[in-house]
Amino acid sequence: MIVRSRLPWLLRWAVVALSLGFSAALALWAFEFGKEIAGLDRSSRDELVQLRREVEELRAANERARAVADTAESLLKAEKATQEQLALQLRQLEADKLALQEDLGFFEGLLPLAGDGLQIRGLQLDAGTPGQLRYQLLLMQPGRAATDFSGRYELVVQGTRDGRLWSTTHAGERPLHFRQYQRVEGLVRLPADAVIKTARARVLDAKDGVRAELLARP
Repeated sequence: MIVRSRLPWLLRWAVVALSLGFSAALALWAFEFGKEIAGLDRSSRDELVQLRREVEELRAANERARAVADTAESLLKAEKATQEQLALQLRQLEADKLALQEDLGFFEGLLPLAGDGLQIRGLQLDAGTPGQLRYQLLLMQPGRAATDFSGRYELVVQGTRDGRLWSTTHAGERPLHFRQYQRVEGLVRLPADAVIKTARARVLDAKDGVRAELLARP
């Protein structure tokens, strides 16, 4: 004998309906939960759009800041170059000023001369660097009837070395040839331990006759 259970068909349909409803609810819950996890809900999408907008704004602000920094760096470089140029011009102006002062003092000898014949109107000495003596000479022949002069000059330097008298004669670096005036300058190399006391400039003609001389101290 076989025992078979017989359920009313209404009960069967109710069971099926309940099963389908539960499955649908479970699927809906899983879908909503998945959207929350994946950030696909509307609020998350709005937040994502807002975050992207803020990122773009930050990027634009960064670009503007970088442009300002580049401009400031360019201005600083230009200002530094300008300062260096001004410092160079200032040094050049100071050098020109000293040269003009030297020329002024040197050419004060161009004032009217007393007497006739060749004269040494100026002898400037600079012994500021050890082992070197720089000099400048101004030679003049007064009067409109002056004739061309050709000759040479020499500088006799006197001093001491190791407490003893010492001297040396420096021949002019270039020959002399002028009528009214001539300015000459040069450098005498000396022993580093030499102490210079005086220097005497002498002008000699073509026959080695002394035509003028002048004594000066550094």
